Amino acid sequence: MKKGVVYLVGAGPGDPKLITVRGLEAIQRADVVVYDRLASPRLLRHMKPGAEKIFVGKLPDKHMLKQSEINQLLVDLALQGKTVTRLKGGDPSVFGRVGEEAELLADNDVTFEIVPGITSAIAVPTYAGIPVTHRDFTSSFSIVTGHEYQNKTYSSVNWENLSQASGTLIFLMGVANLEFICNKLIDGGKTTSTPVALIRWGTWMDQETLTGTLSDIVEKVRIAEFKSPAIIIVGEVVKLRDKLAWFEKKPLFGKRILVTRARSQASDLVYTIEDLGGEAVEFPVIRIQAPTGTDALQELGNALARLGDFDWVIFTSVNGVEHFFEQIRERRIDIRVLHKARIAAVGPKTSEALLRRGLQVESLPSKFQGDELLASIAENMLPGQHVLLPTADIAKAYIPAKLKELGLQVTEVDVYETVLETNGGAEVIEMLKQKIIQIITFTSSSTVNNLFLAFKELGVDDPLELMKGCQIACIGPVTAQTAVEAGLTVDYLAEEATVESLVEILTKNKE
Repeated sequence: MKKGVVYLVGAGPGDPKLITVRGLEAIQRADVVVYDRLASPRLLRHMKPGAEKIFVGKLPDKHMLKQSEINQLLVDLALQGKTVTRLKGGDPSVFGRVGEEAELLADNDVTFEIVPGITSAIAVPTYAGIPVTHRDFTSSFSIVTGHEYQNKTYSSVNWENLSQASGTLIFLMGVANLEFICNKLIDGGKTTSTPVALIRWGTWMDQETLTGTLSDIVEKVRIAEFKSPAIIIVGEVVKLRDKLAWFEKKPLFGKRILVTRARSQASDLVYTIEDLGGEAVEFPVIRIQAPTGTDALQELGNALARLGDFDWVIFTSVNGVEHFFEQIRERRIDIRVLHKARIAAVGPKTSEALLRRGLQVESLPSKFQGDELLASIAENMLPGQHVLLPTADIAKAYIPAKLKELGLQVTEVDVYETVLETNGGAEVIEMLKQKIIQIITFTSSSTVNNLFLAFKELGVDDPLELMKGCQIACIGPVTAQTAVEAGLTVDYLAEEATVESLVEILTKNKE
């Protein structure tokens, strides 16, 4: 059997967007990803379908696997012919023990590649507003292990030389030994007033920063019950934090937000949340697909065969636009048959989707709801005109009912259907049990209904109890009404039925 290859990848300090392009490629091509707790699990979203993931992380009080066992695991997987990506927090060569893993791979003639990562020693202070060098303070820095194992073969830290150094000192894995480190630095000549900062879960949404001096930082850590994983920065550059802190000032910093929207639509909301300092947890409870029912397909085919008969085509969502044109392409229909039809749309995103296809909408309502749309175009509609509504299998009956009241001939067709999705639900349920999700977002009534259905299917007896303590954010009054009817209390209601409006209300009311 042909041997596989192993990529020893630095995953960066935590923020998944800090991984290198090469590191991301290694995740995407891997048959197996072996990862630890300091590598963001959000990076696993990029794994190819069917790839295996193996957690070998080490907790402060428990080792999942010994390092020697991890080394052997990588060899065994490669000898099975698999492409293996070993994700390690930060940079694998900075106290990451990558040398030991690489040595055993080399001993077994396994091809490997070491992919550098952004080390937490530099990135974490930067996210806390502390540059490790600054021309007014220091032009050098040292990275020191704060945790040493017994019977090591290399020499001990030279504390006297380290204490006399004028540069920034950065200690990794040193929280448990903080008192020892401070005492050694003071004994070596550092003044007790030397600034110190500890940064926990740096670059993550959970980032915490504690500052003090060599004389008082140990007591501050004790009072705050400050735990690992954290790094320690000693030096004058710590004074810059008050002025340069940027990450913790982002409007959604500290918020973990559940996004229930279909994955094909969720990217804008996810990216915006993350750009504003929050963490988006994706649980798309809806999967959108082409219609599958025989009757629905027959009705759709009949409607598309007479596109030239319609005076109006009204789109109520981006999905409706995309799937309508997908059906047109598949059936090789010439779009010019719509030459006499006037086009209307609910919402700016739907309008933009039509503009990208060369279709100009009649008008855009002031509010992005069905009744506002009808009010804006009703005066241009004449009794007896034919209207096509390309919608979903769960579309509301409001618009077609109102159109019929106006005397129009309405043809509704399902150009797509929604299916319950539960993938990833077990992880979300565990996070909700741990109370580490602060906000749940809903962008349609179907996301509300499907979240409850997904939880029920995954064995949750009382979804309301599971979500207790979470704030609820909704796009539009219709979605909010569905949430209230389900027993939820709506804390955030977007003024407009858009992602931008939803994010705006979240940032306005972050407190």
